[in-house]
Amino acid sequence: MQKETLNFFEKVYQVAKLIPYGRVTSYGAIAKYLGAAKSARMVGYAMNGSHNKEVPAHRVVNRKGLLTGKHHFEGTNLMQQLLESEGIKVKDLQIQDFNKIFWDPANEL
Repeated sequence: MQKETLNFFEKVYQVAKLIPYGRVTSYGAIAKYLGAAKSARMVGYAMNGSHNKEVPAHRVVNRKGLLTGKHHFEGTNLMQQLLESEGIKVKDLQIQDFNKIFWDPANEL
């Protein structure tokens, strides 16, 4: 992997580690905050590779609140279970009250 990509991934991890318990954000919100608004997919790739870095990747979902990264977690419903353990309601793989619990790093940091 190129050095720029690794640096971007580390920046993504730094932001993701700041997402508060019981809140979620989107791939695009992290990308926009890092000045790379069109790089939501790269944020997704970073989340896929974050599992040994103590990054709360389960708190990062798509812009509609869907658990699109769920297949990158071990087990059948681990992403959903992690979210629900924080009090986040999930129905049909979609976060309920998404706008209410959405954490936007551009506004919060």
